[in-house]
Amino acid sequence: MIKVLIAKPGLDGHDRGAKVVALALKEAGMEVVYSGLHKTIDQIVSMAIQEDVDVIGLSIMSGAHIPLTRKLMEKLKELGIEDKKVFVGGVIPSKDIPKLKEMGVTGVFPGGTPLEEIVKAIKASVNK
Repeated sequence: MIKVLIAKPGLDGHDRGAKVVALALKEAGMEVVYSGLHKTIDQIVSMAIQEDVDVIGLSIMSGAHIPLTRKLMEKLKELGIEDKKVFVGGVIPSKDIPKLKEMGVTGVFPGGTPLEEIVKAIKASVNK
């Protein structure tokens, strides 16, 4: 079974979209852990290790997706756990998608992405 951590980094207090995605992933047969609001990147990485997830999904509505994602990717590399797939969703301008993928992000889902597309992309990225 694919195990996913849906995480809310930083001071962003909007988590409706994250909860909707989490429910869709559960309904698609995945095990989902939700971090709750206002987590640091260190807390998110600790949860990912503790829960032994396959996928980390960052939900970012604050506009800080570039620095937060860069910090996450650096931390995963530092700890040698780059095998975890990272997806980023939220308010993501299309001009930033290539930057996120250059950092190693597997997929980017701007607001309005169909849930079926998110489920399909995660299933395709994890061999389970």
